[in-house]
Amino acid sequence: MGARPTRRARPLASPRPRLLAVDLDGTLLDPKTGLAHARDLAALRALASSGVVVSIVTGRLYSGTRPAAESIGLRGPVVCVDGSHVVSAHDHATLAHHAIRGPQALVMRDALARAGAATFVFARDAIVHDSAGDEYVAYVSTWSTDVRRAASALEHPFWEDDDGVTAAVAVGTHTQIVGAVEAIQRGLPHAAQVVMFPIRRLPGTFGLVARAAGRSKGTALSWLAAHHGYDLGEMVCIGDWLNDIPMLEVAGRSYAMGHAPDEVKAAATHVVPETAERGGGIARVVGEVFGISVES
Repeated sequence: MGARPTRRARPLASPRPRLLAVDLDGTLLDPKTGLAHARDLAALRALASSGVVVSIVTGRLYSGTRPAAESIGLRGPVVCVDGSHVVSAHDHATLAHHAIRGPQALVMRDALARAGAATFVFARDAIVHDSAGDEYVAYVSTWSTDVRRAASALEHPFWEDDDGVTAAVAVGTHTQIVGAVEAIQRGLPHAAQVVMFPIRRLPGTFGLVARAAGRSKGTALSWLAAHHGYDLGEMVCIGDWLNDIPMLEVAGRSYAMGHAPDEVKAAATHVVPETAERGGGIARVVGEVFGISVES
């Protein structure tokens, strides 16, 4: 069964695209093992060896992205925290970082404190939490391999760090999360963007992610295009979730995974039938778009 085009098909700017950007969770990585399916990994390695640029565009911090980048053999830029942090996979140097800093970080901190939800602060490629977040560590630990427990997440020095706060996550009841979202939006109407969502693996629990405004996976793809000297029409991407929509909408050709929500599928130019549990979606794209096939 071939990839199914959706309503938004767009022509590619060149017969053979020059870059493939892949999401991690729900796309490349098996949700049960946290590892890439062998066929997808082999396809990405073969594509990179052919001269096509392969990159990762993910919501994870770099510490949580690095193992996947190393398994593929990437050496160029990878984009983390939905466009907020760009890192060289070659030497792990920061190439771009958009953070909440100074008084604005303290406004965000105070808004989260008033809401009373469990708070996780993302900074310096680590995640810090306190006892209130203990029961949610398994959920947030997919974003980073460096998760630290402190006496108080809200009083941690990261909030006043010169490098700023890359993101903050809160987990709690619907009332707590709505209160935190409204407080952040009131206090930082132009400086922060905040997204609220139900946590699928924790029924009845809600979460939010707050970070600096102006960055998304769409701006991430634009950054990669400018860095490599390519046109967005020469870019291909594949993802599965709501935060992937901005890059699915701007790439010359984009693919949504088979299990993606309808609005994600509608944003893509194509849909693959494979799911993250089954694997093979990335291998399909590499074969159909770039003409490189690998063994099942």
